[in-house]
Amino acid sequence: MNKDSWRAALALALLSAAASGFAANATLHQVMALLAKRQHGEVRYVEEDYFKILDEPVKSSGVLVYEAPDHLEKKTLEPKAQSLILDGERLTVRRGNRTYRLDLSAYPQVAPFVDSIRDTLAGNEQALERVFKVTFTGTLKQWQLKLVPLDEKVARKVKRVEIAGSGDEIRSVEIEETDGDRSVMSIQPP
Repeated sequence: MNKDSWRAALALALLSAAASGFAANATLHQVMALLAKRQHGEVRYVEEDYFKILDEPVKSSGVLVYEAPDHLEKKTLEPKAQSLILDGERLTVRRGNRTYRLDLSAYPQVAPFVDSIRDTLAGNEQALERVFKVTFTGTLKQWQLKLVPLDEKVARKVKRVEIAGSGDEIRSVEIEETDGDRSVMSIQPP
């Protein structure tokens, strides 16, 4: 799996939608409970990928779709149309007239990370904490999760993931890789 494919798979796994109630203080458990209620989501995104070898970020935009429990789709509309679909353990990449299919189980260094992000969307706090050191800050109105991989293989590629949100909406996802490259995705409210 090339770097773009696994990065796309990670980004796919990080979407959600729609707002809910708010409280003055929040816990990880409360946010996970809100996320667990979301069965479907479709939002627009703008992503900037920062590569050490480039002076300017590479920008893209499109639509993210989530269907519980494990269907995630990233439809890139700009600058060039493509789609990435994660169904269960299968990643399908469509670029132009070409279609590629990858089985995540063949990439053990990536599969646990993707599954754990899906666990975030599903509100599965215990599964998330088995794979990441999880730090939660904020309120239901404005919260942030910092995820640091516990698995050595995953930690060789990904330094940290920061997910920020409000209620049951994920508003941004930042993935910092160990080589210094990073991706910042801003998700627009539905």
